[in-house]
Amino acid sequence: LALALALPSVALENGLARTPPMGWMSWERFRCNVDCQADPRNCISEKLFFEMADRLAEDGWRELGYEYINIDDCWSAKQRDAAGQLVPDPKRFPSGIKALADYVHSRGLKLGIYGDLGVFTCGGYPGTMLEHVQQDAQTFAAWGVDMLKLDGCYSSAEEQAKGYPEMARALNATGRPIVYSCSWPAYQGGLPPKVNYTILAEICNLWRNYDDIQDSWESVLSIVDWFFANQDVLQPAAGPGHWNDPDMLIIGNFGLSYEQSRSQMALWTVMAAPLLMSTDLRTISPSAKEILQNRLMIQINQDPLGIQGRRIVKEKSHIEVFLRPLSQAASALVFFSRRTDMPFHYTTSLAKLHFPEDAVYEVQDVFVGKIIGALRTADNFSVVINPSGVVMWYLRPMALPVQPQ
Repeated sequence: LALALALPSVALENGLARTPPMGWMSWERFRCNVDCQADPRNCISEKLFFEMADRLAEDGWRELGYEYINIDDCWSAKQRDAAGQLVPDPKRFPSGIKALADYVHSRGLKLGIYGDLGVFTCGGYPGTMLEHVQQDAQTFAAWGVDMLKLDGCYSSAEEQAKGYPEMARALNATGRPIVYSCSWPAYQGGLPPKVNYTILAEICNLWRNYDDIQDSWESVLSIVDWFFANQDVLQPAAGPGHWNDPDMLIIGNFGLSYEQSRSQMALWTVMAAPLLMSTDLRTISPSAKEILQNRLMIQINQDPLGIQGRRIVKEKSHIEVFLRPLSQAASALVFFSRRTDMPFHYTTSLAKLHFPEDAVYEVQDVFVGKIIGALRTADNFSVVINPSGVVMWYLRPMALPVQPQ
């Protein structure tokens, strides 16, 4: 905590994303499916985004903070128009992006869009070359866009070093508040010396550091491994207005079990990650919805201090413990099992987890809601963690040790 407070407070000064952005994004679940003849229900079209906006507004998501509806790749026509402007595919987005943004705003939500700093987008659609940066920023602002994800396919390191800061300036110059999500570090390996996180925090509100998430537990684990292996570099870079983005939540799709879904939600929350779901909200199961709509989880994720959590214990028994400091001297603890055999009884104490001596905490189980009162730092306790599952606690101090004068 002292380290976090000692860091210079630098951020992209657009006043946005003071807590990690929350919402829905099309890519992981719907990809670049543009065949609206064969698959009208699931293709990338205005219909999909209108329907997802309705679900966010009507099924309790919006009230919990899930406010962004984000279009990813493959929305545009294959060519810019005669004036050099990006235009949406006329068959799949006949009403235009402005009309979609107006509808999304009428539902109390915000619209995100996708661009790519290169010759083409990753899906082969027109990219934003350096000469188009200002024009595209103005186009997005005129349409009423509230967030831009700028990818990095088909561009060089030099173009990225020029283009990402240039787009930040161009977005700010439009006068419209647009949250800026950069893929820049992911294309430069995510680590210093190629990535300068101090500069990044002055340019972008959030950034992709690592590989795209796929619909598998293996993919989730690879992201978790990379983020926590490099936590000494990544953790200080995050804070209000500038976040590490481990990519979308895949809860509700096909690749994760119930336990693994709970684990992704808990680990993303402890990482202070953006909560951008990519699933079909029209058909989501009650159990997946319950995980994603956990109020205490969201409260922890959106904690105003904005400190990213760390892995503090890695046991030979394949149990790991993660800690996130929260406002008002509270904390979140995640006990995570990488075991694949059976539920594991893990015994420890808050003293072993470096909590202050002689403190007393009220503990709440984040998933069950049950409150365990008066846990002292010195007390041993046990948690039972299911294979590839988590136990998550929210700890509020009841009595803190008296500080020496």
